[in-house]
Amino acid sequence: MSAEGGTKAIVAALAANLGIAVAKFVAFAFTGSSSMLAESIHSVADSGNQGLLLVGRKRSERARTPEHPFGYGRERYFYAFVVAVVLFTVGSVFSLYEGYHKISEAAHHHGGIDQPAWAFSVLIIAIVLETFSFRTAIVESNHVRGDRSWVAFIRRSKSPELPVVLLEDLGALVGLILALGGVTMAVITGDVVWDGIGTLCIGVLLGVIAVILAIETKSLLIGEGAGPENERKIVEALESVDQVDRVIHIRTQHIGPEELLVAAKIAVNHDDTAAEVARGIDAAEAKVREAVPIARMIYLEPALDEPPRKQHTTRTEASTP
Repeated sequence: MSAEGGTKAIVAALAANLGIAVAKFVAFAFTGSSSMLAESIHSVADSGNQGLLLVGRKRSERARTPEHPFGYGRERYFYAFVVAVVLFTVGSVFSLYEGYHKISEAAHHHGGIDQPAWAFSVLIIAIVLETFSFRTAIVESNHVRGDRSWVAFIRRSKSPELPVVLLEDLGALVGLILALGGVTMAVITGDVVWDGIGTLCIGVLLGVIAVILAIETKSLLIGEGAGPENERKIVEALESVDQVDRVIHIRTQHIGPEELLVAAKIAVNHDDTAAEVARGIDAAEAKVREAVPIARMIYLEPALDEPPRKQHTTRTEASTP
């Protein structure tokens, strides 16, 4: 994913959510709808989340230091994980509480929603704006998604920003539809219980999205290796060098979305001199960087080829004539 594309999607989502948040709070002030309040808090949380993603991108660009010799690329993963926590605590928990409170209150005080035209107008405008933001995220994601399905893209992407924005925008759109349904039913029936039910549904939706984001970003924080395709390219590049007989074993790890660490033990020719092995390692590193440009840190350990270990036979098999 290009940094420019990810930033464009984040900024589009941030601009949309800030405008929507203000409009929703105004609608809540006139209607008293819990769905509108839940959606207002949801938009505030989303705006904060986009701000966190931008902060994470900026901080990840800092130069490496003696304390952090591999740089700060993983800060993007950390801030994406914080986004998942914020989405759950601020968005989901608040919506669940507000929905429960509204339903409990409706049991004692019957009545509809005041001035529902405000709610309908704001929700329709918000749906249009969120659709624009969601479309921007889809277009930017398609530039790097390739032939992967959307589920595979969200699960396998090493750059956290676009999957986060995609899921947030999808959740925002579905949440707006739920809020619109809750307000509509409350107006038709004159019972605000429906408004509370819509708010509870929004809370559950946000909770599910937050859990998905937390699981995926946790995996990135722990450290994910190169995908099968990139690892195959790396092995082929290493073994294409004359001085390398084969790759004995290889380990890779993303230390940032666009920075891959490669460590490999390679078998070299028995008769090569130290100078020839050194030239071979330099050539192998150049080949790897050409095949996989994000492989910026490469550590190769030369070794004489190790014959396959013989499998131990059991005592019974050894005694069999």
